[in-house]
Amino acid sequence: MLQLCGHDPLMRWRIAVSTAIGVASGAFCWFLMNHLHQDAADFRWALRLAHRLLARQNPYDTPFEQYPLTAGLLAVPFVGLRPELAAGLFWGISSSLLAFGLTRHGYTRLLIFFAYPYWAGLLTVQWSPIIAASAFFPLLLPATMAKPQVGLPVFLTRLSRRGLLACIIVALVSLAVMPNWPLLWLRQIGNYEHFIPILILPGPLLILALLRYRDRDARLLFVSALMPQRWFFDSFILWLIPQSRREIIWTVFFSWGAGIWRWYHTPLSFTEVGRCTVILLYLPMLAVVFLRKPRRQVPVVDTDSCLVHV
Repeated sequence: MLQLCGHDPLMRWRIAVSTAIGVASGAFCWFLMNHLHQDAADFRWALRLAHRLLARQNPYDTPFEQYPLTAGLLAVPFVGLRPELAAGLFWGISSSLLAFGLTRHGYTRLLIFFAYPYWAGLLTVQWSPIIAASAFFPLLLPATMAKPQVGLPVFLTRLSRRGLLACIIVALVSLAVMPNWPLLWLRQIGNYEHFIPILILPGPLLILALLRYRDRDARLLFVSALMPQRWFFDSFILWLIPQSRREIIWTVFFSWGAGIWRWYHTPLSFTEVGRCTVILLYLPMLAVVFLRKPRRQVPVVDTDSCLVHV
């Protein structure tokens, strides 16, 4: 039997809940940016890219600009706003889209918003939530190009025809606007301070994820472990892995160990951040992949035609 999404009474609840989460998180982000005098935090670098693009100036005239030009293109709609408001809107929209995707088969997965990396990302206005949201909506997949070291695991494990086409279009637009930006951006990579989870003890244990290579979540975990990362917020995409209430609660619980560690051990070296990330964020996800029971079959949603197959 086919049921149109537009006539599904649950759809209205999903929209209402997702909107509420977006408004609440966006307002809180805006408040923090004002209260802490952070302007747009890390999102300001995407806004700077957009400003420089519109002014037809070289955006890579400082070693601190380390985002690809695609981040600037996606930030263009926020250019005319005050930095704090732009940050709040960006975070709120990202959170709302992620919530809408998560509620496709119920509301349990909304518990991932309690994970420490989400709140670490809120304080610095990161791309992680919208990159995670792109796992549910093919037309959002170009968001993975805004921060490739976080987006690549999602891109490779959630690739679709529409998603690939959307990414190609965004890439072509960026090259049309500034043909030499990839070379300019690659020169900035040496300035990126980072750690790679799989290279920091006990990170090599994450190679065990390959034993479950047929599992998309195992591949997401492994590829993410290969990516250079800077802080705990980069790991938020890992919460695409847990599905059940128990899986989410336990991984959220361990994630706050990282928050507590960070609170009592400041400043942290990148090696310390990496080891804490591996132990408290990655290894619990590895346990989820190996201990998970076979999943129950759920309704398949055709996101292109907006039909629910029951």
